[in-house]
Amino acid sequence: MKTRSLILTALLTLLSAAASAQPWRSEAAVRALQAEPTRAGNNLNSYEFFELKDTPAPKGYTPFYISHYGRHGSRSNWGGKDYEDLIRTLEVGKGLGILTPGGDSLRVAARKVLESYDGMDGRLSQRGAREHAALAERMYHRYPEVFENHKNIRAYASTVQRCIISMNAFTNSLIRQDKELNIRLDTGEQFMKYIDPTEGWQQVTGNAMRESFEWMRQVPDDTLGVLSRLFTDVDKALTFVDSPRRLTEKVFNTAVVAEDFDIEEDLYRFLPFDAIYRRWAQNNLFLYLGHCNSAAVGAQRVPMAKPTVDDIVTKADEAIATGKYAADLRFGHDYPLMALVSYLGIEGVGDRLEVKDVCNNWLGFWNIPMASNLQMIFYRNKAGRVLVKFLYQEQERLLRGLKPVQGPYYDWETVKANIEGYKR
Repeated sequence: MKTRSLILTALLTLLSAAASAQPWRSEAAVRALQAEPTRAGNNLNSYEFFELKDTPAPKGYTPFYISHYGRHGSRSNWGGKDYEDLIRTLEVGKGLGILTPGGDSLRVAARKVLESYDGMDGRLSQRGAREHAALAERMYHRYPEVFENHKNIRAYASTVQRCIISMNAFTNSLIRQDKELNIRLDTGEQFMKYIDPTEGWQQVTGNAMRESFEWMRQVPDDTLGVLSRLFTDVDKALTFVDSPRRLTEKVFNTAVVAEDFDIEEDLYRFLPFDAIYRRWAQNNLFLYLGHCNSAAVGAQRVPMAKPTVDDIVTKADEAIATGKYAADLRFGHDYPLMALVSYLGIEGVGDRLEVKDVCNNWLGFWNIPMASNLQMIFYRNKAGRVLVKFLYQEQERLLRGLKPVQGPYYDWETVKANIEGYKR
């Protein structure tokens, strides 16, 4: 038994030393993950609000219309088996008297996660509803001219329940700001053609994604380190923990969704950092290579967003021509939103990258967290010229390879003429 413990200690030491010398490590990601471990969930990360900054519009221009696509807010994940298995394993340890105080606190937190999940996959949480209510309130007060001069708003949601409830939370918040707003809510299969145009993406990106994960095999994965954080006797724990790797997965899968249920306890503290980083990096690659403007398959994947882009252009031109609408709001999902901003060429999130450069330059926890949103703010002067500013996660963004009129403000006709930004 002592020999096994010595072997485990040696393995942990070697893994730690290897981790510090690996060239794969993204220092930007490491700093962000160490500052806030919940970011390891990437697209499961709850929405992070950062201070808003607005570059003054060119003289004579005022905002009059907003085109928006928002991902649903924080939600439950899929399947509760990992939570159940983790609880069962920790209770065995507790029964044997080898559970650490930390392990016991994880057992209690995992029960809270399981209760919050309550057998409902992909269900919007109360946190998710609050995220959308706050986004709407900030939008209203940031661009009051839009809503003062126009009262009609169209809102369309994916037929998936979490998107419908997100739409409801968002629009109810707008009504609280201005009871005179006239908001039309709608959902249905026909709208899915532009809310969620993702059919067939696996066939386009599958091979590139599989090949990209080969380099991740070199990343050390300290799956044994978790045992010493949860159990006082690692040797005894190995008699009922069949796979330290699977146990690590179950702890990680419980940790990534806890914040979405307003469980603020840091459950990542039970995982060695390399175990956290590896899982973050794999998911980060999955998201980018599956749905963004990768050098490998972006030219095949990103054009799937064209129906969404066409809807944005059509409704914007209608609003410009008629003056009837303050905003068009769309509530959908992460995959179509990533393809959309890549199609438009939004800098930062829509950049074209090689596989080796992804984790250094594309961070999913900021690029596609829960409640991610694209806002296009339209401005007009007395002569009728229309400019547009792009906000992603409420922050001003530039377009790749397209020159603005001033600051982040682009001529709308120029944007339309060059809208396939992923090609630039």
